[in-house]
Amino acid sequence: MTRAPCVRFNSAKRAAELKFFLEDPNNYDTLATVFNRSSRFGRLQTIKCAIAGKNLYMRFTCSTDPAQNVESSHCITMMEPINDGKDLHVSVTMPSIEVGTVGGGTQLASQSACLNLLGVKGANREAPGANARLLATVVAGSVLAGELSLMSAISAGQLVRSHMKYNRSSKDVSAVASA
Repeated sequence: MTRAPCVRFNSAKRAAELKFFLEDPNNYDTLATVFNRSSRFGRLQTIKCAIAGKNLYMRFTCSTDPAQNVESSHCITMMEPINDGKDLHVSVTMPSIEVGTVGGGTQLASQSACLNLLGVKGANREAPGANARLLATVVAGSVLAGELSLMSAISAGQLVRSHMKYNRSSKDVSAVASA
């Protein structure tokens, strides 16, 4: 998982000084110790910085069974005919899926109830990360189902019709669209 805060300084020189400090291998152990104290699960792996004017963009990369899903929105859906066109192979690849079964929002009532329903709440003591992997599998399966539904609606011409009929305007514009 990564976090990339930005700090704005009064000068580019000051931004460069912090960049050199953060990326100096001699400072890594101290930075990792401080970073790792902020989380029971996150462990610092790398720090990379970029300067843009007086701004310093810091990217902290850490290992963690992930705690949120901003980066998870990246998804690749592949569909290809197989068996001489008799079948369709469909897959979704989510290279950055992040889910959490411990900490943070997992303690909220509705989130906790859903995780319990799926049998993935909390840490798996016998196989660390197993609950998060199972939850990621459920999420990916749900995305696959959604993609199949979307493709079938597009193929049948229903997607455009439903958008025209149920758009956010106050009138049904489907008659205008078909004219």
